[in-house]
Amino acid sequence: ALVTLASVIRRPYLAAPHVHVATISDVNYTAMRDQCGIKAVVFDKDNTLTAPYATEVHPNAEVGLRSALDVFGQSNVAILSNSAGTKDDPGYEDAERIEKEMGIAVIRHDEKKPGGLQEVMKHFGEDISDPSQLCMVGDRLLTDVVFGNLYGMLTVHCDPLCTGEENKNDNKVASVVRTGENSVMYGNWFGGRAIRRRTMTHAVWPGEEKCPLILNTDGVSADKAEICNDAIDATNAVPSADTDAELN
Repeated sequence: ALVTLASVIRRPYLAAPHVHVATISDVNYTAMRDQCGIKAVVFDKDNTLTAPYATEVHPNAEVGLRSALDVFGQSNVAILSNSAGTKDDPGYEDAERIEKEMGIAVIRHDEKKPGGLQEVMKHFGEDISDPSQLCMVGDRLLTDVVFGNLYGMLTVHCDPLCTGEENKNDNKVASVVRTGENSVMYGNWFGGRAIRRRTMTHAVWPGEEKCPLILNTDGVSADKAEICNDAIDATNAVPSADTDAELN
């Protein structure tokens, strides 16, 4: 964790997501699969799929989760939480309850995000040959987004689902840190703008302007999809950054 923190201090752009949306329902998962080389999606849970520590999918996330499951299949959608499925979850009771009630696999992992790559790759097996074939989706910049960017995944950052009374069960420390993260990244100041300008490239996806992944009210139009296809054909895959180099 300390090594990762040092990496983020030296390279704050590790916390800059490829895509920022209000909720996971604003993402075009079909384009992600067809145009970006993504084969599986990993979701954070609390304030990404559900209210904190709940097991019911939040109404604002229902469309997005259903779309991801339809596009990638149940075996290629999983939850990576920093509570359920970790050593903080005795006997993995929370993980098993979530799997039973939500019907989505919870990845067991000893090292919390932004660690845990080995367990994620093991979970998906031979279907995933490189982390760039994964998309990490979550509401935390310093855990979800940094985790994905460290290993060359496509990263999607969403705003927290819950506010006010609905968010009363949220981890207080996480809530404060999240607010700080978002203020630094998206605040109207030169530092945030500078960080976002240095967002890391993905091995396949050429960027939102050339290949939109954010749905508008009518979905992505056919002409944008065609532009995306042309952009992918014209773009040479960018080699993934050497992980050891990022951590050293």
